[in-house]
Amino acid sequence: MHLVDARVAGSRRVLDIECCDPITGCPGCGVIATGHGRVTVTLIDSPSAGRPTRLRWRKRRWICLETVCTVVSFSEQNPHVAAPRGLLTTRAVSWAIRQLRYENASIQGLARQLGTTWNTLWSQIRPRLADAAADPSRFDGVDVLGVDEHIWHHTNPRRRGPKELTGMVDLSRRRHPTARLLDLVPGRSGTVYKDWLTARGPIFRDGVRVATLDPFQGYKNAIDDQLEDATCVLDAFHIVKLATSAVDDVRRRIQQQTLGHRGRKGDPLYSIRNMLRAGRERLTERQQSRLQAAFAAHEDHVAVEVAYQCAQDVRDMFHQDTHARGRRLAAHLIAVLPTCPIPEIARLGRTLRKWKTAVLAYFDTDGASNGGTEAICESGSGWSGTGRSGWMSVVSNRV
Repeated sequence: MHLVDARVAGSRRVLDIECCDPITGCPGCGVIATGHGRVTVTLIDSPSAGRPTRLRWRKRRWICLETVCTVVSFSEQNPHVAAPRGLLTTRAVSWAIRQLRYENASIQGLARQLGTTWNTLWSQIRPRLADAAADPSRFDGVDVLGVDEHIWHHTNPRRRGPKELTGMVDLSRRRHPTARLLDLVPGRSGTVYKDWLTARGPIFRDGVRVATLDPFQGYKNAIDDQLEDATCVLDAFHIVKLATSAVDDVRRRIQQQTLGHRGRKGDPLYSIRNMLRAGRERLTERQQSRLQAAFAAHEDHVAVEVAYQCAQDVRDMFHQDTHARGRRLAAHLIAVLPTCPIPEIARLGRTLRKWKTAVLAYFDTDGASNGGTEAICESGSGWSGTGRSGWMSVVSNRV
């Protein structure tokens, strides 16, 4: 192909192209065809310099003079430019899929950049996504597997289908630089995850050496049942989140006990609620002074102070210089927190003790994290705007 003309028409860039091949064979019999003029076909191309682009392909028309051939006339085709009867160029389709995969774009946003409609774009990329979803090779080479739930919508399931979904994400770093979504299946339960692992087959399951998850026992049971040789790792973010939530529970309880109402402006504990969620090394001297003043405002506030220190110790075990030191601190906290006289902290300690093996596995797997899974399954932005008819095709192919 060669470029004949390039110009700007309104808000769009227009490119005229022609084929360089002077001869071609009939697709029916292979005999050299005779030229019969040209026909111009306009295709939607990927954006150029921030403008929607149109590719005007001046196609040759050909006639087959072989009398026994069933093909009378045909026009030239080039799958590298566009699929037969396609509305988008191959380059535009690939560009749109890349934006879905890596830039968390929506179909509506991409259609706006291409200068076309939602239905036009989706009708062209959906077959490509469906073909990729049916390719079993996308499950090859997974050695770190993450799982998380996703709430697809907040309306009546009878109108929009399943509401709660389970997403499986490849967190391996050998073949792919970022996390990639493997599959998204309806339902949020250990049975759903177990059935999905069973369907993948023994070769896939034997290749998984690390399985990360949130503190949900259903997923843990599925991992124990189907991934016996894999190391189960509880996500560090959720461990710290549990500790921070325990501090908030203690603060609210002490607030009610001392003042008889929920936090209000000017209340000592209410004024430091945000500082209690921050790491102590990030607080300024003024914030530290405010924190100590709030703790000293009432003798019952000592429970909040102790809970805050416990939560900070939980956070610190993931910020040690070496994993060995972090593991020792984690083992110590798991042993002592269940004995704390503060009920919320004791409950936190019992939770960590229940998940002890999965918590300590973080330090044995060089800090395996479920963060990539959270980024994909919680945001869901890569498949937003696709509509209820095509969500499964998109989410199955963020690879």
